Amino acid sequence: MNPSIPKYITIYTESNPNPNSLKFVANFMLVPQAQTFDYPSLEAAAEESPLATELFNFPFVQRVFMMNNFVTVTKDENTDWHEVAGTLKNFIKEYLEAEKPILKGQAFFSEEIDENEPEINLKIRAILDEYVRPAVESDGGAITFHSFEEGTVKVLLQGACSGCPSSTMTLKAGIENLLKRMLPEVQEVVAEGV
Repeated sequence: MNPSIPKYITIYTESNPNPNSLKFVANFMLVPQAQTFDYPSLEAAAEESPLATELFNFPFVQRVFMMNNFVTVTKDENTDWHEVAGTLKNFIKEYLEAEKPILKGQAFFSEEIDENEPEINLKIRAILDEYVRPAVESDGGAITFHSFEEGTVKVLLQGACSGCPSSTMTLKAGIENLLKRMLPEVQEVVAEGV
C-alpha cells in the first residue's frame, strides 16, 4: 500500500549532525504521519520494507530510517557522501516513480499508549513531543519514550540519532537538563539500544 504519489516527484538532501547520515526528503508523505521505521540491518528491513531492503544492496549502507516524508540513510565511515549521495538520491526517486512498495502492509502500526499509564510517563511523553521531537526529526531521526523507573528516563534514539557523535551530548546537555528542570522526579536520561 503506497501513499498517494504526486505526478512529479522531487527528492532533496539535508545533512544532519551525524556525518555518516544523510536525509533524503520527498515532496509527499512516504509513511504514516509520526510513525517511525528504523532498520539497523538488511534482515530487519527484509521483514517490513522493500525500499529499505533495496537500499541495503548498496554495500556502504549501514542503516535505513523512514518517517513522514523522508528516508535517512547511514553509511559506513569509509564512504564519502560526495561520491554516493547523487546515486542514492536518483535511486530513491526512480524507486518512487516506479510506484514500488515502500512498506509491506503489516508494517503499518501506531504507538499504543496505555490509558492506565502513570501520570509521570504521560508528562514525559508530552515534554518530549513538544520540545524535543521536532528538533530530532528535523535532523533526520526520532526519539521515543521507552520507560521511567527510579528517576531514570529511558528513550530510544532512531535514524540519524543512532550512532551520532553528538547524540550523547544532546541527550545529557539538552534532553536530560530539560526534563530535570520541568519534572523534579527525573534524575537521569539514558538511551536504549544505541
